Amino acid sequence: MLTIRLSRTGKRKQPYYRIVLQEKTRDPWSPAIEVLGNINPREDRAKAELDEERIKYWLSKGAEASKGLHNLFVDRKLVKGDKVNNISLSASRRKAIEDAKPKAAEPKAEAPAEQAAA
Repeated sequence: MLTIRLSRTGKRKQPYYRIVLQEKTRDPWSPAIEVLGNINPREDRAKAELDEERIKYWLSKGAEASKGLHNLFVDRKLVKGDKVNNISLSASRRKAIEDAKPKAAEPKAEAPAEQAAA
């Protein structure tokens, strides 16, 4: 199965990413089938260089985009639909967040009007 994902290049502390088409099971640094663009994360995402025609072509052929790139494609209107949540929480972290939420206060039973008048 083909996937469109990021492959990091650049120097230490100066990341630069290529948008590549690869087999899903391959290492991200292995040779790509095709380079579809690049992103400099230190700049605005709107400045990302994308080969939109080739991206649309590969998506039509069944390639899947990674979650982060899917959200970028939705912003660029290459893909219709909603953005995907690309942050996953462990079960223990989810439980800690649930425990930290304030519990909904139970509605108090109001006293009948007769007792309030007395």
